[in-house]
Amino acid sequence: MMPCEICLRSSDIRVDIQPRNSRAKAGSVVPRNFRLLEELERGEKGIGDGTVSYGMDDADDIYMRSWTGTIIGPPNTVHEGRIYQLKLFCDTDYPDKPPTVRFQARVNMTCVNQETGMVDPRRFPMLGNWKREHTMEDILISLKKEMSTPQNRRLHQPHEACQTTKSILCCEVPAARSS
Repeated sequence: MMPCEICLRSSDIRVDIQPRNSRAKAGSVVPRNFRLLEELERGEKGIGDGTVSYGMDDADDIYMRSWTGTIIGPPNTVHEGRIYQLKLFCDTDYPDKPPTVRFQARVNMTCVNQETGMVDPRRFPMLGNWKREHTMEDILISLKKEMSTPQNRRLHQPHEACQTTKSILCCEVPAARSS
């Protein structure tokens, strides 16, 4: 394939886009939008066994900031059979800084703020020790694995209909009545 006229005139500008699994040359950095386009393409194709997926919220958002992720709860945990929707927000400094991640529905996990649904970077190592190579896919897969850890696999979960924007009281389990 022949380069276009613009590419020929701007030979001093060079960007090598490489597949996610390949190693970039030392010192080369893929620009934010190219990286997000690569992630969008991968998200649209589907990931692994289909229990994790993601995509853009608004196809007209030229900055590609707002994304939705889905995790199907892992088997043999209290999360089994549940479908979790998450919002991921990639600010202009992504992928140098991690996106903010928020569960749409209430979930009881050690790394999630119970009132806001935000994943706490201090309690979720992937966000706390963010590396530029990490992706939204990596975050979702890591959260799914976190659901299977001993500290999260058996935690009592709120009723599925409860949302993070509603009162916390709607999900509390009533105390047992004494006869």
